[in-house]
Amino acid sequence: MRADRLVATLLFLQSRGRVTVAEVAAELEVSERTARRDLEALAISGVPVYSQRGRGGGWSLVGGARTDLTGLTADEIRALFLVAGPSSTTPELRTALRKLVRALPSTLRQGAEAAARAGVNDETDWSRSPVPGATPHLDALRRAVVDGTQIRLGYAGPGRPDGERTVHPLGLAAKAGVPYLVAGTDRGLRTFRLSRVTSVEATGESVVRPDGFDLATTWRSLAARMEDRMLASTVRIRAEQGAQQVLEGLFGGRLRIIVPAGSGGWLEAEIDGPSPEIVAAQLAGLGSRAEVLGPPAARERLAQLAAELTATYGAPTGEAGTANEAEAVNEAEAANEAGAVNEAEAASRPA
Repeated sequence: MRADRLVATLLFLQSRGRVTVAEVAAELEVSERTARRDLEALAISGVPVYSQRGRGGGWSLVGGARTDLTGLTADEIRALFLVAGPSSTTPELRTALRKLVRALPSTLRQGAEAAARAGVNDETDWSRSPVPGATPHLDALRRAVVDGTQIRLGYAGPGRPDGERTVHPLGLAAKAGVPYLVAGTDRGLRTFRLSRVTSVEATGESVVRPDGFDLATTWRSLAARMEDRMLASTVRIRAEQGAQQVLEGLFGGRLRIIVPAGSGGWLEAEIDGPSPEIVAAQLAGLGSRAEVLGPPAARERLAQLAAELTATYGAPTGEAGTANEAEAVNEAEAANEAGAVNEAEAASRPA
């Protein structure tokens, strides 16, 4: 794990004063290319590490920093443990944090330990199912990205059988806590949701990086394309004022109030989604509390759903068949919060 290596590299620098890339590689049992990248990453992140070329050169800590672990401030150490502490679910990361605590001066150690205990990471959702973003292949993908090694990736796309392809791993990104792999393929740059990765096998071949590749810029471009697909259609509705909170919970920023509720208690709004049919299906649970005004495809989908439900359950009769609308909407909202299947997401998942 890279976090473990970076801490080990810091401790190695602290103990030796000056080291070469070859010495770091031998100490940590990694390639010289990986060792150089780790040293450069420390320097870029603000740790006072510098390199000196020529005979007798190497990598050193500025001023031979030792007592405060390479010059990290108390705020920087707290920030590190606030992030790493709650996610220290692997033995390697827990070991790395223990080593780091021992290396800190006593004046900083108490704050670091308190920061590590300040959070908790629950990897299940409200239905007690594993978080969709979790994947057993995360460490292997991280190694492939850091080492710059091509991989044979097993992947099961939405609505497609499990397949295998060779890709060039270029970086990892997260969208709302869900991790993705950004990789080069024979069809250009693609994103792969990590929860759908079924296998990872290193090929030993080096990654070919596009000229001028920047992960942050590339991710923004890929994410924008995905968002465009998710917001390809707009459905206009009218709804009871009391349903506004439920609509906001279901659609978030995809909901726009066009006409606020007036004296009649009804509002008009627009909802963006991958298709009119998908938005209509998401609205179906509100029953008569929301009426789709257009486009026709959304109204037709609701009529189809109503016919299917009537054919399955029959028309409601008497008090027993009259639904408690408020209760039904509350249950629908709770199901959505608990992780019910989101058709919009399913339709817009990356290949």
